Amino acid sequence: MKSKKSSSVGVLYLKTYNLTLVFGWSYILLRFFQNDFSSTVELGLWQNLKWPVIIFQHAAILEVVHAIVGLVKSNPSLTAFQVASRVLVVDAVLLAIPYSAASTTGLTLALLAWTITEIIRYLYYFMNLNNFVPYFLTWLRYTLFIILYPIGITGELLCLYAAAQYAKSHPEDWSYMLPNSLNFTFSYHYSLILTMLSYIPIFPQLYLHMFAQRRKILGKDSNKKAQ
Repeated sequence: MKSKKSSSVGVLYLKTYNLTLVFGWSYILLRFFQNDFSSTVELGLWQNLKWPVIIFQHAAILEVVHAIVGLVKSNPSLTAFQVASRVLVVDAVLLAIPYSAASTTGLTLALLAWTITEIIRYLYYFMNLNNFVPYFLTWLRYTLFIILYPIGITGELLCLYAAAQYAKSHPEDWSYMLPNSLNFTFSYHYSLILTMLSYIPIFPQLYLHMFAQRRKILGKDSNKKAQ
């Protein structure tokens, strides 16, 4: 059984974590709207937001740890899938070949969806830890995903597709081809294709899970208001 002291420390940590992420993604959103979108080349957007996105997107990995150790009640597997797709886009696509993937409209779509989603989500978590969540915030948390999730997924897939096209024409980059001393081969191009294909079974599950959560949370809140 956890002591009250250890429990309060955990709550304080989660409050600090979530509030930090609210400010972090708010900063990214501010920088996003300050970007010069009149340019046809979006590589500048990535250069302006590169380090904040790297830092705060990787900070989400801690959510998987929180779920595993029981600090939060989230499903570790679902959390891992949600975090992994975004981290993979940042690490294996945007950082690997930014001059290709970051020059597509996919980056704009992904960043817009990520920032708005994360600001609302982390603010919801923070307010929930303070036992005060305005209904409007709850509604935003469990409604905007209906449009933001598909937008974000579309942006991620466009970035992955651009990277796959580049990898196909530049097989020497990030691939390890035979023959070699290790007798091992790795195709960056095919790994990107497999990643895109993995969205087919995973995305519907996560999307439907959010709808189930929406019915559970908003339905419950609606019942409370009606009483």
